[in-house]
Amino acid sequence: MTRVGFGYDVHQLVPDRELWMGGIKIEHSLGLLGHSDADVLIHAICDALLGAANMRDIGYHFPDTSEETLGMDSKIILRKTIELIATKGYRLVNIDATICAQRPKMNPHIPAMQACLAQVVGTDPDNISIKATTTERLGFTGREEGISAYAVALITNE
Repeated sequence: MTRVGFGYDVHQLVPDRELWMGGIKIEHSLGLLGHSDADVLIHAICDALLGAANMRDIGYHFPDTSEETLGMDSKIILRKTIELIATKGYRLVNIDATICAQRPKMNPHIPAMQACLAQVVGTDPDNISIKATTTERLGFTGREEGISAYAVALITNE
């Protein structure tokens, strides 16, 4: 059986935080606020994977009220998500994701993100599609108040 899942996440941009996106640190004057490292791309991917496997969402498995997840590297969350879907016999086929950020520009970092995520989930970087867009200065993203990410994941148990 092959299944698809959709994920979405958003975090607020704030001073005095590091900006982690797709498992890599990006130099920027602001970072994302969150219980973990607030990597919106990885969080959206995890929700897509969990949704495809009908295993609820990232907050259910990695709650933002837990001391265990406080400051956690989202790559660990992604690795554990891959392990969770494997308990139901599923494996990743591919991911397609979009980052919405006015600044910083994400395009120069996409190959490094693909390589990092592919290593974490144990697949070829060609199976990890990442795109970036702005909102043409509209909404919270355009005002540089936050960054969002969307992802779809295809999984199979074949």
